Amino acid sequence: MKKTYKNSFLISELSKTEQDFNFAKYQILPIPLEKTVSYGKGTSKGPIAILKASNELERIYGGNEPCLKGIYTHDPINCMGNMDETLKEIQNIVKDICKNKKIPVAIGGEHTLTYGMVKGIRRGLDICNSDIGIIQFDAHADLRKKFSNQKFSHASVMYELAQEGFKIFQFGVRAISQEEIKTREELGINFFDFNSFDFKRSIYELSLPKSFPKYLYLSFDSDALDPSIMPATGTPVPKGLSYENALIAISNLIKKRNVIGLDYVEFSPINNIKAYDFISASLIYEIMGLIEVNSHEE
Repeated sequence: MKKTYKNSFLISELSKTEQDFNFAKYQILPIPLEKTVSYGKGTSKGPIAILKASNELERIYGGNEPCLKGIYTHDPINCMGNMDETLKEIQNIVKDICKNKKIPVAIGGEHTLTYGMVKGIRRGLDICNSDIGIIQFDAHADLRKKFSNQKFSHASVMYELAQEGFKIFQFGVRAISQEEIKTREELGINFFDFNSFDFKRSIYELSLPKSFPKYLYLSFDSDALDPSIMPATGTPVPKGLSYENALIAISNLIKKRNVIGLDYVEFSPINNIKAYDFISASLIYEIMGLIEVNSHEE
């Protein structure tokens, strides 16, 4: 049995079988990446805070018990090298996880890590870039062609993925530049922004375009949530999602699709306030439960 990381996700509740490397369907990757954040700092501290908080969760959330499928937590990714080295390390680990027919779950860390995750999944499953659809929950579009003269950054990660042919569906963006609006059009990026969204009705009717790929990757930036419930993020933007609406949206968007990976990024813990760590851990665990109920696996 492969050794389990000491601060593993929900280890306080898992049986020996459920935390076994070979058995566990969900493979947690702590990625304390913090290289290009531009405002609030602290994403490198996000993974450990969330992992610790997860051990205060109960096994059953929303009527679902995803830990029955097993949760294994890997040692944190070493993010001390340059960005290229870090992204390659993420790719290599994720490739092996996917070859073993498991679902990688990244806990970050800045949003740039999504690039390494998605590229690793593509290599591990040996499918085309265009066969993977990324559902991005985010207050920002992250479609800058460069940010601070860097190709790979938290503000340009979706531009790089879209350029390489991955399909993207953005939900919750409410802070965007004119350049990014133009880029959306040029690259054919699907989106639902909040300015014209009727939550009372439309949230329950939300669905992906029929042509959107069946293989889904979920990328959830913590600033997609409203700052009233999630201020622990680098760039909080008002008028965001409620916790409940986030889960409803995810549930609808992944129906009858195959979720092949996910991440939760841009979380920056606030000292001595554990509530936001716990909310983050709860959301990650509940997303696993939604995958079990709503997604279609081949």
